[in-house]
Amino acid sequence: MLTYAPVSEAGGVGKTTTAATLAVSHARAGNRVLAIDMDTQNGSLTYLFGPEYDRGNQEVDNLVRHLVGRPKGDFEELIHTVEHGVDLVPSHNMLEDLHEFLLNEKNQAERLGEAYSMYRQLHRVLREADIREKYDVVIVDSAGKAGPILYNALVAVRNVVIPFEATAKGQESIEGLDDLVNGLEEGVGVDIGVLAIVPIGYKDTRDQHEILSDLRESGFPVPVVVGERGSLMEGCWKQQCSPYYYIENHRSRKRDYELETLEQFDDLARSLEEEAGLEKGEVTV
Repeated sequence: MLTYAPVSEAGGVGKTTTAATLAVSHARAGNRVLAIDMDTQNGSLTYLFGPEYDRGNQEVDNLVRHLVGRPKGDFEELIHTVEHGVDLVPSHNMLEDLHEFLLNEKNQAERLGEAYSMYRQLHRVLREADIREKYDVVIVDSAGKAGPILYNALVAVRNVVIPFEATAKGQESIEGLDDLVNGLEEGVGVDIGVLAIVPIGYKDTRDQHEILSDLRESGFPVPVVVGERGSLMEGCWKQQCSPYYYIENHRSRKRDYELETLEQFDDLARSLEEEAGLEKGEVTV
């Protein structure tokens, strides 16, 4: 089974677009894919894939209720099937108060003399729902900043894929994330693996070339390097779909460099699948 979270402390580097594109690529290769949206921002997987869902409805069952042990139904009822058969657990506005909810549960458990980990609740929910038996790939797109949302995501999936801006700021964010992962490992007792660093918006300038060389020399896995594709990504958000669907249905003329981008994401998805021991499937349109 392949489980990971696209993570970046820097904003605007394509974390959510990377999550969506990889989810669809995994599904096109015949894998059963579950994407979980734990991003509190409106510009999240839930918006990009556009299921009929009101994230502000306080009465509807949602992931937060399951995390704090107060579900209104089964976990499966949270799932919306979206593009190319990807199953999506949408985000909900209650995520903004997750820290407070989890802290209340922790305090109550301690008063009763019970152990409670605020960072292992997503792991518990997925285990109780037998997700390992039902899916080949689980991707959790979470908030970028440190806190219970990110920690729950990382403890559940144990692996990260890091979209990377090949600038001095991006390099600093990689170093900061490495510190964050090390701190999390020490705090909750799990190992976090870095499956891939994905440079995005790469223009092969001299500075970028030096940063990429330093990145590879540091030992981080860099399976692919994605060039500047602002128009493609903006089009995906406008039409609420993955790059695959956008090029196939919203481009009157297919551009070779955009098709190359899809091939790069496919190569990345196959690399991640191989790392997890998933058999290679036949990509379908």
